[in-house]
Amino acid sequence: MRIGSLHLWPPRRPPAPPGPRESWSIEVQIHPSDIRRRVRYLFLSRTEITLGSALVLVYLLALALAVAVAPGVIQGKLNRQEYYSLVAERARRGDRLKALVGRMEQIEERAAALDLRMNKIFLAYNLPVAPGRGEGGYPFPAEPAGPAESIYSGAIQRGNRLQAGVGERLGVLDTFLRQVSAFERVSPEVVTGTPAVSPLRGSRFVLISPFGRRRSPFTKEMETHAGLDFAAPQGTPVYATGDGVVAFAGAYPPSQGAGWWRYGNLVLVQNGDRFVTAFGHCDTLNVRAGQRVRRGDLLGTVGNTGWSTSPHLHYEVRRKGPNGAYRPVDPLIYILDHRWPNEERLLARARGGTGPEDFAPLPPRIGK
Repeated sequence: MRIGSLHLWPPRRPPAPPGPRESWSIEVQIHPSDIRRRVRYLFLSRTEITLGSALVLVYLLALALAVAVAPGVIQGKLNRQEYYSLVAERARRGDRLKALVGRMEQIEERAAALDLRMNKIFLAYNLPVAPGRGEGGYPFPAEPAGPAESIYSGAIQRGNRLQAGVGERLGVLDTFLRQVSAFERVSPEVVTGTPAVSPLRGSRFVLISPFGRRRSPFTKEMETHAGLDFAAPQGTPVYATGDGVVAFAGAYPPSQGAGWWRYGNLVLVQNGDRFVTAFGHCDTLNVRAGQRVRRGDLLGTVGNTGWSTSPHLHYEVRRKGPNGAYRPVDPLIYILDHRWPNEERLLARARGGTGPEDFAPLPPRIGK
């Protein structure tokens, strides 16, 4: 196709009388390459040319504006991608932080359990507690400085507090552990003779009557329960809780003390010169008076003898006091292989109290 000449002339029209200024137009001739085809004409008026020029100008301005803002738009896209990447990274680190705080809480729980265990050991060995310790036995650490505010500031502060508290607690525990180790090295007979484990093993027993005041199931009167009652299936093995000598094994004669006769088949073990342990309501007995036993030796089985409403074991720990008398103490303090509810309160009561006053004394010749 061939484009012909471009002419600028007034449109072909008859002469007009003189008047306003004449308009003009542009004629574009389009000559095809084939001479047999006719020439095409395109007439553009002044208005059309002006409008087209304006559109071209607007297009060029828009193109120039796009070129000008393109770097900013691209940078914004890149910044947004970087922002989303940073948000994802922060979320990952937040999850990691929460996991670490959770792990620190587990460590703190383990440290608290060691704290209670150490307190029970100190109480069992009758060792003095170091002064200047807070509730639970350890000083409270100083509050660490908090981080700048962020969505994870609470978790960070919690982690800092746990870290400071656990570090302080473990440091004190290490000191006390050295004290206990030194005591055990110079007093091995105290260690082996201290009733430090449960008389029943496994998990098939339930504490049904704790140490302290209770209403008697037989007389319905308030009385001092000088030990623990563990419900267990009849025939469950009963084990010695510390090394010692069997001071009595059998049914105690009612004429010599109704308080001990009601325990049915009874085993009394003299654990050195500091403790006497009692195991009542047994079914069968596997030891005899005068026999030496070690912690973990079989004494008998759980039964339903004496004043008993169901198969259970009555377990007592009697500790020698300053006046030489053996007073009942809460056996839960000396069972180190089990955790009990409210042990903190239990330890505080054992440290501050003197024990019950109305209790049956040991049978004659026991504890002498």
